[in-house]
Amino acid sequence: MEAVIRHSGRQFRVKAGSTIEIDWQDLQPGATVEFDEVLYAGSEGSSPRIGSPLISGAKVIGKVIGESRGPKLIAASFRRRKNSRRRVGHRQSYVKVAIEDIRI
Repeated sequence: MEAVIRHSGRQFRVKAGSTIEIDWQDLQPGATVEFDEVLYAGSEGSSPRIGSPLISGAKVIGKVIGESRGPKLIAASFRRRKNSRRRVGHRQSYVKVAIEDIRI
């Protein structure tokens, strides 16, 4: 079974046993996370359920594995002949979640 969930403005396509990286929250490894905003759920051989916009009563349950960080991004501004330069770095923090169950 697979599902499409919405979390913090992004959509994730998940299956039982897969892992996703969500935006950082203060969660301990081993904690359980429930995603209530399920947009689509279906399995091979049966008709899919499509929400409008959400499927009522559907949940995706995951377990926190740990924290990770994305790549370092560098934004640079440069104005020629003005002796004006600016360089700013950013590195996003994520929480890795292993999907355990999809309940409809």
